[in-house]
Amino acid sequence: MDVAKSNGVELAGNYGDVRAEHQALCETAGLLDLSFRSRVCLAGTDRVRFLHGQVTNDVKGLGVGEGCYAALITGKGKMQSDMNIYCLPEELLLDFEPGLTAIISERLQKYVIADDVQIIDVAPNYGLLSVQGPKAESVIRAVGIGDDLPAKPFGFVRKPETDFGEIHVMNQSRLGGGGFDLLAATDQVKALKKQLVSAAKSAGGCECGSEAFEIARIEAGIPRFGADMDESINPLEAGLETRAISFSKGCYIGQEVISRIRTYSEVAKALRGLRLVDDLKSLPRKGDKLFHDGKEAGFVTSATVSPRLKAIIALGYVKREVNQLETELMLRTAEGESRARIVELPFVKS
Repeated sequence: MDVAKSNGVELAGNYGDVRAEHQALCETAGLLDLSFRSRVCLAGTDRVRFLHGQVTNDVKGLGVGEGCYAALITGKGKMQSDMNIYCLPEELLLDFEPGLTAIISERLQKYVIADDVQIIDVAPNYGLLSVQGPKAESVIRAVGIGDDLPAKPFGFVRKPETDFGEIHVMNQSRLGGGGFDLLAATDQVKALKKQLVSAAKSAGGCECGSEAFEIARIEAGIPRFGADMDESINPLEAGLETRAISFSKGCYIGQEVISRIRTYSEVAKALRGLRLVDDLKSLPRKGDKLFHDGKEAGFVTSATVSPRLKAIIALGYVKREVNQLETELMLRTAEGESRARIVELPFVKS
């Protein structure tokens, strides 16, 4: 196993065959150990009202067994994190990128004044496994926990008595092609993982690392916080308006900025898909600049060689004036200049 890092946190880069792992995620079923991600629970009687006032999506509208995708932004509308939120009977579970637990907890704690809200880091107590791909459901059923799986995206069910103890199963398509997350007690993760890997192999899949996941993620045109989103980006620029933002909910931190941008103007730059030339000697790095008619027009955030397209593709931000489909740009890297063309996202449709 090759090791990679994300926000200083170690994770599996690959298990020996990135191409096979990528194929499993896209065509059969790939098992991902996401226990490295951050997991925080909010408890207390005011938890729902409190979080509703902190994030961009509608938390008050969630019933037990439901969830949503949201962004946590500053008063200036810039992103501090994106997250998956799940409504448990007595808690709200937040799942987000690794290495951010302290930052997010401090941000939330800052606004807990007279509220009955407790912020608890539960990552040490619970592991997170994910099965992604068109055969994900059959893999989960093969290990005996597949009855009554949640059909609605972000829906979840609690299975109190399995061979692996209590498990929560979430309908979570991380690559746009179907999938489920499984939250289990830390001492049960190893046994559950072993069974899921075996079932994935029987379905023609395998265990997968972050390298294969990143290739499939970029092909799907899905931005990742820490790669394509950070504190210089607002969620409208990242194209999250239909997934992460409720425009009908009450006030939340940063709402005025988001509403003003949506009402009075378009974003100054927006995330776009880029088709690069085939003969690049190396992939562009995050921050490499894009130009149009000699003027700086944007920058690259993520890039990969797509096995499905047999092409080099990238995600990046391009200024509003020149970010229309098929616009030709010039990419400038340490190795020189080359052409880049704006194309429709996702690069590969599920």
